[in-house]
Amino acid sequence: MRRPEASLQQQGSALPWHAALHALQREAQPHALASVVGAAGSTPREPGAKMLITEDAVHDTLGGGTFEFQVIACAQEALARGESGTRLEAFPLGGRSGQCCGGYVHVLIELFAGAEMQVALFGAGHVGQALVGLMAPLPWRVHWFDSRDDVFPAQQRPRLAKHHAPDPAAAVATLPPGCHALVMTHDHGEDCALVDALLTRGDCASIGLIGSHSKWVSFQRRLRDAGHAQARLDAEVRCPIGVAGAKGKLPYEIALSMVTELLTLKPTASQSDRRGVAPDTLRKAFTAPTDE
Repeated sequence: MRRPEASLQQQGSALPWHAALHALQREAQPHALASVVGAAGSTPREPGAKMLITEDAVHDTLGGGTFEFQVIACAQEALARGESGTRLEAFPLGGRSGQCCGGYVHVLIELFAGAEMQVALFGAGHVGQALVGLMAPLPWRVHWFDSRDDVFPAQQRPRLAKHHAPDPAAAVATLPPGCHALVMTHDHGEDCALVDALLTRGDCASIGLIGSHSKWVSFQRRLRDAGHAQARLDAEVRCPIGVAGAKGKLPYEIALSMVTELLTLKPTASQSDRRGVAPDTLRKAFTAPTDE
């Protein structure tokens, strides 16, 4: 799991929960918001107290002590499993938490697993820049690479990491697993080297290559010579990229087609008729607390 980016780290490790939440939401980093939603008897904090938790940092406090450590551990274990959604945890302070104040606390933990999709974009030309603009409002994390150091726009967008990457294999090695890779550099040799490195790595969610059918025929011959089986090339690389039947050659038109195609590749969230905190848990929350 990735650490919060420098823009958050530079602000220090003891931010108010709302400042940390804003930064982590902008950066689409995994985090959990823990809120005291009910209290009985003597408790460290009152309902409304909040704490923001990441894999390796805590912002603000629910009052300290064993109770707070248990909330942090509960949230971090769920984040490590990649969970999202909400859960309601009950803490009898004299029982579960072993604290002498003896009160009873209900904590709502809201889990954010991070970016909905990870996209690796190789190429900062006209289509790449149009594509980044279209992806900016989406809850995706974009890793943007180009071997040229002077082609990126000056503006830094949220959830966008820009990298000067002259070595294709080294750039591919930095990607998180499960990325959707889009290859569209200014150089065909660089494109082929990137597809080779992405296939060798073997854990991309998808690989898309910009270009014509004839370009892909030429690339397949070179990739087979590099040791990649034809069956893998057919199954794992899309070329041309974009939705089938899309018309238009303007950069924005091509980018629209590519974003639409990525939406068809987005993982389907599992749905059930019961979401959020389980009804049985909510019912128990409204019964008289007993010390366990």
